Amino acid sequence: MRKLLLATTAIAFSVSASAPAFAEFNERNIRVSNGINADHPVGNGIDAMQKCLDEKSGGKLKLTAFWGGALGGDLQATQALRSGVQEAVVTSSSPLVGIEPALGVFDLPFLFANADEAYKVLDGEFGDMMNQKLEAVGLVNLAYWENGFRNLSNSVRPVTKWEDFEGMKVRVMQNNVFLDTFQNLGANATPMAFGEVFSALETKTIDAQENPYVTIDTSKFFEVQKYVTETNHAYTPFLFLFSKAIFDTYTPEEQAALRECAIVGRDVERQVIGDLNKKSLEKIKAAGLEVNVLSPEEQARIREKSMVVYEKHKTEIGADVVDGILVQLEEIRK
Repeated sequence: MRKLLLATTAIAFSVSASAPAFAEFNERNIRVSNGINADHPVGNGIDAMQKCLDEKSGGKLKLTAFWGGALGGDLQATQALRSGVQEAVVTSSSPLVGIEPALGVFDLPFLFANADEAYKVLDGEFGDMMNQKLEAVGLVNLAYWENGFRNLSNSVRPVTKWEDFEGMKVRVMQNNVFLDTFQNLGANATPMAFGEVFSALETKTIDAQENPYVTIDTSKFFEVQKYVTETNHAYTPFLFLFSKAIFDTYTPEEQAALRECAIVGRDVERQVIGDLNKKSLEKIKAAGLEVNVLSPEEQARIREKSMVVYEKHKTEIGADVVDGILVQLEEIRK
């Protein structure tokens, strides 16, 4: 009898040792707010993140996505996180500068020359430093996802150098950094609601607008424009933010799973949005638009001209933040 008991105990121990440690996971429904729609690449990222969480938690950690601002705008949702009444939000950095001014660094013009530079900065020490600032205001950033580069379309001329912006009426977001950027280049920067842009381009009320390729495609701006220039003048990331008040109540295993799976989702989302941008660019070319790419030399020249914008906004963003990102980019470009 004693031998049988010992054998049974040994088998039970062996099974428990080899099984996933799901005991450290609780049943949790994690609400994730998004301003975009479910067919955006963020949706692919959420799906990949959920699959990863299923494997790590035995299906106990569940993401419930709310699309199209169903839980409120990005800023409203982020404030709900800070209050501890909602779990998560995927949001662009731009709406949150009132909560953490340092995020304004991502609005600075011609900051990153390409996606590889952006990833090295965001996924490295600078990104970690920004994450610490976010935790100080009650937000845990699990990973930097992709919003993408903005590029210029217009109906006047190809833009190959900064002088080509002179006198061009460019629609921009209601954002002081964007306004200062295009005015500094000699353009007539015109804030305008997004829904008004197509008709304004069609009637020549404005000459140009700036958005990622996917937006230029899906909004059919190519129907009322002649030229597209890959300026890569602004790169704003999405942040996968979690309520620190709620996150701190989770077990270490749950926290680790969320961080690791957010990175899995990030990599999928970045790949999908990159592929979509390529497809949209091909569609724009097929529509007959003339497409050109700013040369690295001209990008560097415009970046140098744009330093007055950096200096103007350095105090509000934080001199340590602006100088820190420029130092890291200088090292990457060596």
